[in-house]
Amino acid sequence: MSDPAISLDRARSSELGIVARFFKATELDTRLLGMIGAMVVIWLVFQFMTGAKVNGQFLTLNNFIDGQFLTPRNLWNLSVQTSSIAVMATGMVLIIVTRNIDLSVGSILGFVGMIMGVTQAEFLPRLIGFEHPATWIIALGVGVITGALIGGFQGFIIAFLGVPAFIVTLGGLLVWRGAAWWVTSGRTVAPMDSTFRLMGGGPEGSIGAFWSWIVGVIACVAIVGMIINGRRQRKRFNFPRRPIWAEVFMAAVGCVLVLGAVAIANAYYWPIGIVRKYAEANNITIPDGGLLISHGIAIPVLIAVAAGLIMTFMSTRTRFGRYVFAMGGNPEAADLAGINTRWVTMKIFIIMGILCAIAGAISTARLNAATNAQGTLDELLTIAAAVIGGTSLAGGVGTIAGAMIGAVLMQSLSTGMVLLGLDTPLQNIVVGLVLVVAVWLDTIYRRRTA
Repeated sequence: MSDPAISLDRARSSELGIVARFFKATELDTRLLGMIGAMVVIWLVFQFMTGAKVNGQFLTLNNFIDGQFLTPRNLWNLSVQTSSIAVMATGMVLIIVTRNIDLSVGSILGFVGMIMGVTQAEFLPRLIGFEHPATWIIALGVGVITGALIGGFQGFIIAFLGVPAFIVTLGGLLVWRGAAWWVTSGRTVAPMDSTFRLMGGGPEGSIGAFWSWIVGVIACVAIVGMIINGRRQRKRFNFPRRPIWAEVFMAAVGCVLVLGAVAIANAYYWPIGIVRKYAEANNITIPDGGLLISHGIAIPVLIAVAAGLIMTFMSTRTRFGRYVFAMGGNPEAADLAGINTRWVTMKIFIIMGILCAIAGAISTARLNAATNAQGTLDELLTIAAAVIGGTSLAGGVGTIAGAMIGAVLMQSLSTGMVLLGLDTPLQNIVVGLVLVVAVWLDTIYRRRTA
């Protein structure tokens, strides 16, 4: 005998249109799809406009073919440049979900980056020598501890002293930026340890074609495994399950996207000059057609993906994550339910400080130097990435994946405008307008779904 609830659900589904039935079956987030669609449009527009800049003509197919945006080189650089913002955006989601804000993330990145730079370039060489195998571990450890302490300090003032997060982090924006200058009196610290520099990407800071394919295959196996496990869990608790075709579709799309990204990363080869030096150092004869060595996936991208996976698990599969979203949805009810909201708030800012330290390591390694300008305006990009990714400023709503896609979108705007030769002030105007529009759209979305 069939379940009446299931029969009723099928009857209702049959009344929907084809598109509505597709989205219902696959359970795709239409808001997230809209953001991905907007990003694809931006990519296509920049591809066309950069081609038009080269050809000096408009409305021709050659403009799209000759465009510079959708090239393996630019997309690889885009992924590396996005990494630090994406890492911080994962933490910003939790902060905004709890109806707080952190305006100091860019300054914390700059200060912690300077601390790590001084540690490995000036302090450790006098103790253990330069290029010691433990240098990068100690420098990164010092940075993570410093970031955690700063986040904990700000979180304590917000949670236990009752000072609004906006004021505390606005003060932190000024304090930590000034502290970064004070550490070296404005000097740029360089160079960094060679192992530490791997976190910044580049030819040596990538895993190559072979290991990139291995990572891609592992990711595909993980996607299929997660879908199968999710289906089993739904069956175990008698929850509605997606149709088999929907499960296969989701697995196929996920694997195609992963393997496509790996193929693009592998299509970007080392520059000729670096290949020549590598061949000379390893006694390799360069063939007539040239020696093609793929970059593969950059290490900072792997770090960002790992941060995203860990933060996603933490926010969706742990008691702490449930507390965070409960606080954002209704702080008073969460407090009455026995949740230690003050301690949860403090832990959120500690996590944010640690993520700023990781982002600072990526930025410092990529530049091979610690400068006082590091992280300038990164707080704007991080907040914008989270909001564009679907995190509501009203609290209680947000996803880590959405924030990371938002970070890619924001960096795509910056990269595209750089390729078009637009001045920095104009770039800031565009980013600011995008942030305002994103908040406006979020307001409209919440009104319609209320």
